[in-house]
Amino acid sequence: MRWSRTIGLINAHCEGEAGNIVTSGILDIPGTTMLDKLNHINKVDDSLRRFLVFEPRGRVQMSVNILLPPADPRAHAGFMVFQADQAHAMSGSNAICVATALLETGMVAMSEPTSKVVLDTPAGIVTATAECRDGRCERVSIDMVPAFVEALDVEIETERFGTIRADIAYGGVYYALVDVEQVGLAIEPGAARDLVDCGVAIKTAANAQHRVSHPTLPGIEGIAYVMFRSRDADGAVRTCTTLKPGRVDRSPCGTGSSANLATLHARGDIKVGGSTLSRSIIGSEFGVALTGTTDVGGRTAVLPRITGRAWITGTQQIGLDPSDPFPQGFVLSDAWGAHIDGL
Repeated sequence: MRWSRTIGLINAHCEGEAGNIVTSGILDIPGTTMLDKLNHINKVDDSLRRFLVFEPRGRVQMSVNILLPPADPRAHAGFMVFQADQAHAMSGSNAICVATALLETGMVAMSEPTSKVVLDTPAGIVTATAECRDGRCERVSIDMVPAFVEALDVEIETERFGTIRADIAYGGVYYALVDVEQVGLAIEPGAARDLVDCGVAIKTAANAQHRVSHPTLPGIEGIAYVMFRSRDADGAVRTCTTLKPGRVDRSPCGTGSSANLATLHARGDIKVGGSTLSRSIIGSEFGVALTGTTDVGGRTAVLPRITGRAWITGTQQIGLDPSDPFPQGFVLSDAWGAHIDGL
């Protein structure tokens, strides 16, 4: 074996969504802040993301989280999220995976019954509070970055569905939140492929018609995902976040649930101290609580707390032989969906 690059990972999932964590083989990424590092990956050199996420080493139904030294001295660790389309500033399910891995492997000392892990992300500092017993993180609550509404009931013109109404909101990344009945589907496993096709098409139209950028974080711009939503009989919000090029989030989606919480608050449907339940396409759940409000660039923002569970499923070591013809990987439409252009 003659690898020119060796990377070690912990395999994990949060409520069904795979979020693997790189623990060795990457010393750092250029940039002073975590946001600088994110922009370096997305705008200067994307080869590391492609190496980790694309085939033959990766797959579309996963995220890879890069652990880095924190730029903010308050944090235990820094991290960013690599996904199929680009690097992203924040993810609730991935933050839960990262906190669980840091505590259960001893990289951050665990205390029982609760442990705190402070994470430095490109979207800002987030704090994880883990309920711990017998060396296991049984449940993790993430105090997410402030979430706010950009616009409610925005009209998006689409070829397939005509005019779609959406809420555009930020929860760590930008979302177009769409009531699923507008596309004639239900959020259920058998509809996943159709939901992806609808979501990617709506995302493309939304970005062409409505430009968004974070008021205080340069480089965080554009609608990253379309999240379909509906209400279950018990009042839970049923969610399905669609990700380019061709998959859905298996978890209830922490940043999407944060963005949706901001819309509920803006409409007067929830107040500080209130909570709701987000349920994914496979039935897994996040608790979503509104702990307070703040201001972001002149916008009223909510402070969400997302609670869920993660499990470590294994460890992995991947490498690159100098003769490997696919050092940056590849994607094919049979697995990644039809929307692989531009990756």
